[in-house]
Amino acid sequence: MAWYSRLMVIAPKGATTSQVAPHADLVQQWTEQGVRATTIHAALRRLKGFTGHYSSVLRFVQKIRPPASEPTMILDYEPGDVAQVDFGAGPVIPHPDTGKPQRTWFFLMTLAFSRHAYGEIVTNQKIVTFQECHRRAFEFFGGVPRKVVIDNLKAAILKACVYDPEVQRSYGTFAEGYGFIISPCPPRDPEKKGRVESGVKYVKEAFLPLREFRSLVEGNRQLRQWLLKEAGLRIHGTTGQQPLVAFQTLEKAFLRPLPDVPPETVEWAKGQVYRNNHVRFEKNWYSAPFHLIDQEVWVRAGPRTIQIFHKEELVATHGRCFGQGEHRTVNDHLSPACRAFVDRPPEWCREQAAQIGVCCQEVIERLLSNPRLDCLRTAQRILRFAETHGKESLEEACEQALACNSLRVATVRGILARLASERSGDSAMSPLGEAYQGNGRFVRPNVWITPMAGGQP
Repeated sequence: MAWYSRLMVIAPKGATTSQVAPHADLVQQWTEQGVRATTIHAALRRLKGFTGHYSSVLRFVQKIRPPASEPTMILDYEPGDVAQVDFGAGPVIPHPDTGKPQRTWFFLMTLAFSRHAYGEIVTNQKIVTFQECHRRAFEFFGGVPRKVVIDNLKAAILKACVYDPEVQRSYGTFAEGYGFIISPCPPRDPEKKGRVESGVKYVKEAFLPLREFRSLVEGNRQLRQWLLKEAGLRIHGTTGQQPLVAFQTLEKAFLRPLPDVPPETVEWAKGQVYRNNHVRFEKNWYSAPFHLIDQEVWVRAGPRTIQIFHKEELVATHGRCFGQGEHRTVNDHLSPACRAFVDRPPEWCREQAAQIGVCCQEVIERLLSNPRLDCLRTAQRILRFAETHGKESLEEACEQALACNSLRVATVRGILARLASERSGDSAMSPLGEAYQGNGRFVRPNVWITPMAGGQP
């Protein structure tokens, strides 16, 4: 009895000091922020050199926040049958160029049978990013599941519906290339992909808190290491197995093999051919045949090329622009008038004039060197007269136009009409008469007569 009394004095009940006590304020702060006990234990070991057992931390946390019980739903899957995919809010990471805080998301693909997961921190949820995350996840697992359960995000589903969902064309083509079935969740029914929902919650509560991320590369390195070690080797609360071990021993062999040639990551988007003969995609312009102006087309954007389809027919292919406001133009896509302007630059005009004669060459050179007005269209129109009147007549008309110092299209046209009339023996029909003989009675010498814009009279 004396021995028992002495023991009670030395170690009375409840007098044991918890190993967590030195960090009580910090643990209480983290607990009130919603951080899980497992994450607090890992952070104490990593940051404070804590050597105590997880159960000590758990007991301490439970005194502050009693465990909550939520109803769950049990779904059974075969090995290699289903993967569930979702995005979750990621950490704020400095931008690599500006250093400003940058919002991120993490992509998570969880195999429903083993609970093994692939995760990646990304800066957007675009269609191409979504597909590339799938590609890297399949390569990480070394195979492809039969079915991928997804939420109704815009990168995959255009129209969410219980019975008739509309799949994004880009994602549908990607799924065909890898050979998996797309299984969208019914709207407002996240329980259908509860395992990845739980995985997202687990990453948010167990990985993200109490860590620093200096760059996207470092963040993904930490996430990969955490998935393979802490998350992959933990005893899963539902299966009672380590996810990574269960994957390697029971599920990996049931995944479908990766394709010999991975499908190209592309984005499909509807577009319209504008009056400038171009389709706009991601703030850049790509030409299409002019007869499709105002019609709807499909744009297939690959990593390096842009293809334009009209009613499933390929009508244009371009190299992809990666800036803003750039354009890719094929001259054959332009209307005849636009193509003539593009195909006949000043150099072409000078070459054609030199083949016609000295006077024509002088007219064209004076037009192209006008310091006040762009006369390229005027020069092009005058040279086109050679097609209908012949080079000799045009040379003679240019000689007379120089003589009267009038380089307008109307002047050259009038002279050509008079010359044609004289050659046909009907001089009375000449619209110009003696006004263009020599310098003319009413023309002031050495005066520049500016042609009208566009070369029109």
